[in-house]
Order: sequence, then structure tokens, then C-alpha cells
Amino acid sequence: ALKSYGLNYTRIYPAAFIEPEGTFHPENTLAPKSEGLIQPWIRSQTPGYRSGGNRFDLDRWDPEYFQRLKDFLAQADARGVVVEVCFFNAQNRGSWPLSPLNCKNNIQGEGRSDYNGVQTLKHPDLVRRQEQFVRRIVQEVNSFDNVILEICDEPSSYGTPRALAGPWIAHLVEVVKQTEATLPQKHLLGQQVQGPIGGPVDFTTDPRVSVIVTQYIWETPDEQLGGMKALDYLYDRNKPIDLNETGYYPLASWYEGDRAGDVRVEAWEFMVGGGSSFNNLNGMYTVRDPAGKAAENAAVLQSMQSLKQFIEGFHFLKMRPDRSFVVSGMPAGTHYRGISERGKQYALYHHHSKLKPYVYKVVPGAYQERLILDLPTGTYRADWVSPSTGVVLGTETFTHPGGRRSVSTPKHAVDIALRIEHQHGWAPRAR
Repeated sequence: ALKSYGLNYTRIYPAAFIEPEGTFHPENTLAPKSEGLIQPWIRSQTPGYRSGGNRFDLDRWDPEYFQRLKDFLAQADARGVVVEVCFFNAQNRGSWPLSPLNCKNNIQGEGRSDYNGVQTLKHPDLVRRQEQFVRRIVQEVNSFDNVILEICDEPSSYGTPRALAGPWIAHLVEVVKQTEATLPQKHLLGQQVQGPIGGPVDFTTDPRVSVIVTQYIWETPDEQLGGMKALDYLYDRNKPIDLNETGYYPLASWYEGDRAGDVRVEAWEFMVGGGSSFNNLNGMYTVRDPAGKAAENAAVLQSMQSLKQFIEGFHFLKMRPDRSFVVSGMPAGTHYRGISERGKQYALYHHHSKLKPYVYKVVPGAYQERLILDLPTGTYRADWVSPSTGVVLGTETFTHPGGRRSVSTPKHAVDIALRIEHQHGWAPRAR
């Protein structure tokens, strides 16, 4: 599905995090039935695993698991897809009783902790097993160049004190770096920011961590740093900013009405604002329908394809976040962002939405704006682009003496994008 739309990014949890069956929705792929569950550790001959079957032997790796993992990465690589491998997710009251690292699920009896202690250094036996797991995954995936590594998602979302989670993350960062030091490939390593900027779970200034991982739009009640907030406050760290998780599409508890539109505006605003990568938490991909072929998903994928093509139409590595070239004309409540290489290329995106907790809710209407832009002297081509389809809705070429320039948007129902390129001595990327 991703390749057919020209998309190139996904995320997996390789093991150790299992959600109870039926969590969020009946076909949650993080909640497999016990008979279909495979982990890095082989099953023992001793019954007693929490959700059925035998307990795990933490001293023995399961070759079939690693064969599957590497086949998945190879299949993704063949399709041009980058895979973020996230070692851990915050354990919670429902997931920790299912983990092989829980003392009740392994024959070693190790991992005697409540769920709030799992992402800490409090339990040496558990930390040792986590180190072994991280080290083995790093070794197994080393030959792949389509891999980004991440330590832990939402490390303090369920009550683990950030003052304890931070040192645990730092310890595992060092495990990754020491392991890769003896291996041929060196991979990007990310970590989600949770809590205050500059706090224990902010690794954005750590030279060992190369990707700033964010989730949702601005900030959640458990202080997960949102993608848009990171663009405003952390872009000067000079590291790629990844918006790695959104609302759980298309669940009614997150989205209603134009659900595909809600996803589209979040992705477009983030990427046209200077983001490096966007991952939509999408429940349309299931064991029954692994390609996510539902019509509602096609609308999301089409808008993501249009976004990727829009961004790739620029020399985007030369551009930086910039809204200053928009002098006026954006109505109150409009969300907009842009990037530019001043005097040469400009990208602008705006949408009409309300910010709900975690997600946008689009507000359809009959919109048309008259914007005042500030551009240097030169001849420019301006294209208005439909974010949902990628279709160019209007084109204008003009010679400008410098200073303010009035432009009018085409009529649009929710959102619209603008591409401006200097025409003399400037070669735009092929589209």
C-alpha cells in the first residue's frame, strides 16, 4: 500500500510490548491472539503464559522471530520504505502482565516489577534483559540502511517518574551506541520528548540522539511534546523533527466527520512547516486487510502522496521554517505554516480547523483569502495546489519590484497550498 502511493515510512515495535486483545479496536495488530504471538525469546516447555501457552525462556532466542524481522525489513527496503524500530513502549496496567519480561511469563522468574518500574533502572535483572534485547535487535538489523532506531515511546505516560525514566533511556542509548561501535552500519537514533523542554526526557541536545521524536499536534495532558510545538521551539537544535504518532485513525473516539481531512491538515501543516517525517497512527491496516484497501484509507493515502510530491518539488534541504513572508490576510483562527529559501523558493500551507485534544477538526466552508506577501525583486511563478489531490488549481507568473504583493487564493473548502519559485537563474526540481 505504501509503495503504490509513493510513501516511504512506517514504524514497528519489535517485541516486548503486547496489548490485550480488543484494545482500541478488534483488529489491533499490537494485540495478537496468543497462538499467533511470536517474540524474540523461544517458548519453554513450562505452561503459564498469561494469555495462553507456555512461558518464555529468556536465555534462548527464537530464530524464527529474527528471520521474520529481517524479512520484514528486507521487503520494506525493496519497496523504498524506511522502518522506525522502536524498542519499547511505556508499559501500562494492561500490557505489562502480557510481556515476556514480566516474572510471571518467563521461566527465569525475572522482572518482578509493577508497570511503573519497567522504564527505570530500579530492577537490575530486568535492565539486563532489556540490554540483551536492545543489543540483539541492533545487531540483527545492522545490515539494513532503511532503519531508524528509537528507544521508547511515551516513557512516562502511565506514571513512571520522568526523573527515573530519563536515566533509563540514557543507559539504553549508550547500549545502542556501544553495540553499533563494533558494527559496520551506524543508524539514526531517536527519542520522544516528554515533559518540559530541558527536562529528564528531553534528549534533543544529546549528541548521541539524532532524531527529535514528537507525537500529536501541540501537547498532551501527559506532556508529550507535539510536532507543531517542536517546530516552534526546537528547530534550532538542527536535528530532524519527526511527528511519529497522531490520533488513532479512523476511530470515532479520535475523529468524526471528515476524518481523512483531519489527518490531512495535520500532516500538511507539519511537513510544510519544516518537519522531517510524518507517521499516521492508522488502524486500517489489519491481518484481514494488510494493505488497508478501504476507500476511507485511500483518501488519506492520496493526500499523503500529494504532500510528498509537493515537498519533493522543492530543493527543500535549503529551506527553513518561515511565515514572515505572509504579511497579512490570514483570517483569525486559520492555521498556517511555511518554509522558504528567501528570494528563491517558498512553500505555504493553511487550513481552517479547530484544535481538539490531540487532533484537528476541520471546519469546511466556502473560503477564499486575499493574502499580502513580502517578496524580493524578481520574476516568480506561483502555483496553488489542492492538498487532497495534488492538482494545480491556478498558476500565475509575475515580475515583482520587491516588497508587498497581493495574491488571491482559489476557492477552497478546507485547505490550500502555495508554491512560489523564482524564475531567472533558478531551476526547480522536476515534478
